[in-house]
Amino acid sequence: MHMKRYWSRLLALVLVLSIGLMGCSGSPDSLTGDYRQDTLDVVNVMKQALNLSQDSADKTTVQAEARQKINDFSARYQRVNSVSSLGSFTTMRTALNSLAGHYSSYPNRPVPEKLKNRLEKELQQVEAALKRGG
Repeated sequence: MHMKRYWSRLLALVLVLSIGLMGCSGSPDSLTGDYRQDTLDVVNVMKQALNLSQDSADKTTVQAEARQKINDFSARYQRVNSVSSLGSFTTMRTALNSLAGHYSSYPNRPVPEKLKNRLEKELQQVEAALKRGG
């Protein structure tokens, strides 16, 4: 009975330490923390996802990467006051929400042409705003 309690406490300690160490190891997402570079990376992935043909072999992979980047970007920059007032950020959030909403509601359907055109314009606006510094 005494040994059983010892091993269970030791196991609990090892689990707490391993979870704690994993939490301290770098960035949990695929972004760098540099807003400008992260935004451009997400824009590129979104453009790639929008321009895929319906019968493309890597369609699911690119869409999954786009979803992951959207989630990472939203989680990282959602509450950062220094970027939340930037024009590039507000336009980017609109584009992210639109594409994520389509993927959630219609995962097996292609992005409608009207939405695709709007997203392409918004992504161009984001790139232009980043070049201007905001």
